[in-house]
Amino acid sequence: MLIGLTGGIASGKSTVSRLLVKHGALLVDADQVARDIVELGQPALKELSSFFGQAVLHEDGSLNRAALGAIVFSDKDKLVKLESITHPAIRTRMLSMIKQYQEKQPNAIIVADIPLLYETKQIHLYEAIVVVYVPRELQIERLVARNNVTLDAAISRIDIQMDIEQKRAQADYVIDNSGSLEQTEKQVVELIQRLVSV
Repeated sequence: MLIGLTGGIASGKSTVSRLLVKHGALLVDADQVARDIVELGQPALKELSSFFGQAVLHEDGSLNRAALGAIVFSDKDKLVKLESITHPAIRTRMLSMIKQYQEKQPNAIIVADIPLLYETKQIHLYEAIVVVYVPRELQIERLVARNNVTLDAAISRIDIQMDIEQKRAQADYVIDNSGSLEQTEKQVVELIQRLVSV
């Protein structure tokens, strides 16, 4: 079974992904793939540096994520350009990984962790969508603490994505990650049991 996992920034998708893997699911992580496709020598890195310039590279030629983030999070057109370079490469690699999992373990639950699942209109690729949910106030609080950014910077990053309440309303399943780790894990176990019995 192929599941799409999403949520808002700082909602705890990585935590939920780890718990799903702990309880037997196979994971394809869009964030990890996004890092892989901009490694030294990858075509996407060459495209990024030719469009954004040397300012987005470290001295060794690797991607300077902080510099790139500072540019794209303050300019929607540049964010669109970034996505037009990276999203096709990410999607191609993820679909290839999913296919390999399906061939090796046809009965497994495969989870694709995709932060912008709704925004990039990929819902049709998955049999069910799981949203990791926390209220907006908690999202802001966690993002400020995790990324050591200002309140305004956190809000502007959150506002780039679809509203968390909209995601929650459209989900097939919701994992509420605003409580303890134990509470989240209990929901993950229940979700796995429900998916297995579908």
